[in-house]
Amino acid sequence: MTFPFNIYGAGFFAAFACSAALFPFWKWWCIRTGHLDDPGHRKIHLSPTPLAGGLTVVSGFFLPLIGAAIALRYFNLFPKATGGSTIQELLSYGLSRREWQLLSIIGGAFAMMLLGWVDDRYEISPKLKFAGQAVIALLVTLSGIRITLFIPAPFINTLVTLLWIVGVTNAFNFTDNMNGLCTGLGMSATWCCAWAAAIHGQFLVALLAFLTCGALLGFFPFNFPKASAFLGDSGSHLVGFLASVLSILPSFYSPQTPNKLAVLTPLFFLAVPLLDLVCVVIYRWRAGRPFYIGDTNHFSHRLVRAGYSRSTAVLLLLLANTGIGFLPFILFFR
Repeated sequence: MTFPFNIYGAGFFAAFACSAALFPFWKWWCIRTGHLDDPGHRKIHLSPTPLAGGLTVVSGFFLPLIGAAIALRYFNLFPKATGGSTIQELLSYGLSRREWQLLSIIGGAFAMMLLGWVDDRYEISPKLKFAGQAVIALLVTLSGIRITLFIPAPFINTLVTLLWIVGVTNAFNFTDNMNGLCTGLGMSATWCCAWAAAIHGQFLVALLAFLTCGALLGFFPFNFPKASAFLGDSGSHLVGFLASVLSILPSFYSPQTPNKLAVLTPLFFLAVPLLDLVCVVIYRWRAGRPFYIGDTNHFSHRLVRAGYSRSTAVLLLLLANTGIGFLPFILFFR
């Protein structure tokens, strides 16, 4: 059975439209409530900027999801899929298998965004922030979302998944250092996740990834090249969390993809943020500084010091991540 790609397209464009349409409201709300990022140390903007990105993206993601859930429950609006099954039947089957996982993703996304919002507002300590991330990640793993890597050991699977979610979330948080970079990397990663899930017939996962990508695209023009609003920690936590979970939900190793190396696919989809995280942590460790203390040694900063403009540096990194993310489709998904 194949899933009609017009449904994927509808989800993507609905998320894009909701995100773009609601941005002015969230920008106004942030200005009115004082939810702004003030200029300061290591910051390149010169005036207070609304931290409306997280609220914009979460609206673009959840409003179409709520609308689809209502349509699925009460109306017969979806066409038939190839093979005679209705979209309702296919989605209901996916929901029956992943009900608790879907609830944990929704709850985890809200919780991560809230944690980032509190950090934006009150600048909580790194230890408290990491503890919050770990608790959210643990709750997600308990719903059944786990990395197995062919190891039949639940404790190890849970630990690896917890480290993955926390690590990827912080990797995206670290890349939120130039206009459009974190947003664009999220778009690149979730677009790859969406197509990988669609190819493997995992309809619900693909829809969630297309929704995330569309919501990010709706915010992107307001964040790049000139930013009228920032993601903030609330937005970067949200994007990192969704990218971390969506990248491990598809079953990359299957009878259709018998190459066991296909389980490494998420590393390709998230190559730039993960490599940036590793390099920066190693640099700070060698310099004798805590890894959570920010600096200007990220890939984006190094490209600017090499002579590229900030916009060009961001575009190069987005191109690199998209190019690397395309490799599994050549190497594994044939």
